[in-house]
Amino acid sequence: MADPQDHLSEDRLKAFEERLARAKTETEEVPHMRKDFAQANVAWQMVIELVAGLAIGFGIGYGLDKLFGTLPIFLVIFTLLGLAAGIKTMFATARQIETKLAAEVAKDQNEDANRGD
Repeated sequence: MADPQDHLSEDRLKAFEERLARAKTETEEVPHMRKDFAQANVAWQMVIELVAGLAIGFGIGYGLDKLFGTLPIFLVIFTLLGLAAGIKTMFATARQIETKLAAEVAKDQNEDANRGD
């Protein structure tokens, strides 16, 4: 005859396997969330770079105009230069991110090719 204790341990084992499977699916979603947060951080970084360029250009232009008494000339010129610097910095950041992602994709493809061998 079968021992009732064996039946209980089988049920407990199945319950444990189900909990383990649920835990694995829950942890797989975390990297996706981290990826979304990382993308949001990069977006905010780019916005801050643009605004900082504008603010610095505006400040320098306003300061020079106050110093020389020519209010709109340097303000406009340095604000536009600040905008250009902010956009250039944003493009540099985008290029770095693109390079990083391309390296990750190449690494993943290399690992997949090595697994296939």
